Amino acid sequence: MSEEDVPYRPLGSARGAAEGGALPIAGKRLALVTGGHRRLGGIIAGALARAGHSLAIHGSHDTRLDSHLALTLEEQGTQWEGFVVDFADPENAEELIAQVAARFGRPPDILVNSAAMFGQDRLDSVTADDLMRHYAVNCAAPTMLTKAFATVPAGVGDRCIINILDQRIDHPHGDQLAYTLSKLALAGLTRTSASSLAPQVRVNAVAPGLTIATPDYDPEQMARLEAMMPLGCLPQAEQIAEAVLYLVNASAVTGQTLYVDGGAHMRSYDRDFMHLCR
Repeated sequence: MSEEDVPYRPLGSARGAAEGGALPIAGKRLALVTGGHRRLGGIIAGALARAGHSLAIHGSHDTRLDSHLALTLEEQGTQWEGFVVDFADPENAEELIAQVAARFGRPPDILVNSAAMFGQDRLDSVTADDLMRHYAVNCAAPTMLTKAFATVPAGVGDRCIINILDQRIDHPHGDQLAYTLSKLALAGLTRTSASSLAPQVRVNAVAPGLTIATPDYDPEQMARLEAMMPLGCLPQAEQIAEAVLYLVNASAVTGQTLYVDGGAHMRSYDRDFMHLCR
């Protein structure tokens, strides 16, 4: 059996799994981060770990951690557990809160809706299936998680939800139409649920700009895009995580969206960044 074939065991769950009981978290706040095992979600999870939170880390198909996150959790001695739930069926999302509560012996105090689906389509090419798949993962699943988070029996401490949006919601363009529409819907959920769930649950959002470049971008293009931003810079993933941490601790803030995008949301772009400055 190769190393890649060895069954994966989350670092923080070995003792709890062996004993078959809930994980003790000794008064620490418990954060559930969807899509929290890699990329931006992993950076956010790592920041929460360094801030002293216990973690429930969700992945749609696995919870194999990015190496930087695995190292952070080990260095911090973070109590954590991985949960695999496919949001293609949004009803699965509603059950995730109960799974976390059963495993840790209490529901999460913090919910970060970071998991997202991203595809390439425009109005002349989008299909009904594209629209429904993006809506399921990017809005319907967060909605069901919000419902379950708000209705599960919990204590009286500060509980909050942070939705990860996208700076494009202020000036939508025609690229990635299904993704964009689903993020606009998630922005609507943020405002609606912030009003309806107060004062028991605070709901806010962070809207990143271009943060973790895919292989579609080359270094020269990234430099030109950076120069296009009002602040002359693109955000770093750690800055997105800092905004999440601020909202986690901002007990007097709800219904707000923090744009961490170098000012990109103030301008209108004809195409997605990947098509510009080539």
